[in-house]
Amino acid sequence: MKICISSTGESLNSLVDPRFGRAAYFLIGDNEEENFKALKNEGVPMMHGAGISASQIVANEKVDTVITGNIGPNAYNALKSASIKIYTVDFNKTVKQVLKQFNKGELKEAKNATGPGFEMS
Repeated sequence: MKICISSTGESLNSLVDPRFGRAAYFLIGDNEEENFKALKNEGVPMMHGAGISASQIVANEKVDTVITGNIGPNAYNALKSASIKIYTVDFNKTVKQVLKQFNKGELKEAKNATGPGFEMS
């Protein structure tokens, strides 16, 4: 399964970025291997539409799953439209720690957008 984790840095020892749309990097790879590539999020400096831009980057990589700290409603809807599963996690953990949790089935799939001011009913 191809997975994307929002990250503050380029390695598996980096912390999960608390934001999806404005994450510094996306680490993309197979959840069973530790061979991940880092993609710099070019949408970070955008005034508007960072979540949509990030969603397009991820969808173009043909990922099945996204793991992030928080996700806004536009990015959430764009990823769901692309049939990409979304999991939100405690972003005070490393990418490697969260990947292990995912592989053990310990993460719950997000049912809506998350974060302050982003809840959808």
